[in-house]
Amino acid sequence: MYIDNTQLKNQISTWLGLNFLILSIMIIVGGLTRLTDSGLSITEWELFSGFLPPLNDHKWLMYFELYKQIPEFKLQNYNMTLDEFKVIFWWEWFHRFLGRLIGLFFFIPLIYFSIKTRFQNLVSLYIIFLLICFQGFIGWYMVSSGLVDRVDVSHFRLSLHLFVAFVILGMVLWNYLKLSNIKLINQKLNYLLPLLFLFSVFLQIILGAFVSGMDAGKLYNSWPMMGMSYFPDDNNFIDLISLSAFSDPSLVQFMHRNFAYFIFIFYLFMLYQVIVKKLFQFYRIIKILGFVLIIQMLLGIFTLIYGAQIYIASMHQISSIFLVSVSIYLLFININSNQQLSN
Repeated sequence: MYIDNTQLKNQISTWLGLNFLILSIMIIVGGLTRLTDSGLSITEWELFSGFLPPLNDHKWLMYFELYKQIPEFKLQNYNMTLDEFKVIFWWEWFHRFLGRLIGLFFFIPLIYFSIKTRFQNLVSLYIIFLLICFQGFIGWYMVSSGLVDRVDVSHFRLSLHLFVAFVILGMVLWNYLKLSNIKLINQKLNYLLPLLFLFSVFLQIILGAFVSGMDAGKLYNSWPMMGMSYFPDDNNFIDLISLSAFSDPSLVQFMHRNFAYFIFIFYLFMLYQVIVKKLFQFYRIIKILGFVLIIQMLLGIFTLIYGAQIYIASMHQISSIFLVSVSIYLLFININSNQQLSN
């Protein structure tokens, strides 16, 4: 994306920065919606009619009666009162409201910027908008999985929903960085290292969504051992090679734990490369990345120890936003350094 008009460039940059902030809030609220088991409280799509919340008792009773028809109420929340229902309803409504707000806040300025400059300059932003629209469909696809024959949404669909959210966030950040006046550096790290590190972080986010979707964080609330052993005693090691392992809560928790160790070792290898090759211009970003990674791992450990307590689990998800952002920034400056050197 190349914008030669400085004023327009600054406007788009500011707008993208605000989108990044709203998307981050959306991810946090989405995590809290899952942690409070609120995601199935609204059982209909309501793309436009659900923009406003219930404004009278009749509407509230209608939504509550619809909720009573699904397995989550019949099998798990059958004693829930209307006031208790309102609590989970507000979480889901606010989550959907933010989704609509993001769509409008992205689309309307995008049309304005399209008038001000050539469409070719904004192709990447239109791709982001299409992903935002697609994300709304994925959200309903996820919710619909919990309306029949189960009390929770599919953890596979939940992971897809979260993954796409982080892809959108990353693309917004990437385009923001392209428009920012970031000082180019004249050193470079092996171009595969930051890319593979970011890829590993995204894989870990998917595993984290599996853990969240199956409430696997409420099992084996000890660290570094899982109960009395390193490997969960309700499984055999051979079970890991089966696809069914991704639907087993204890095995998913095991994978999530150990992939975190792998990411940390990967980080140490990158740090080693930076130090040995005396890439002084990477020192600051690699130290920030290490700090964020350690915070993320500590919050993950505390989340396990305290049985996925809502505040700690939410902080764990918030720190993942910082981890992804710093990882993307590292990849961005490394790619730009390669471009500078090639020119």
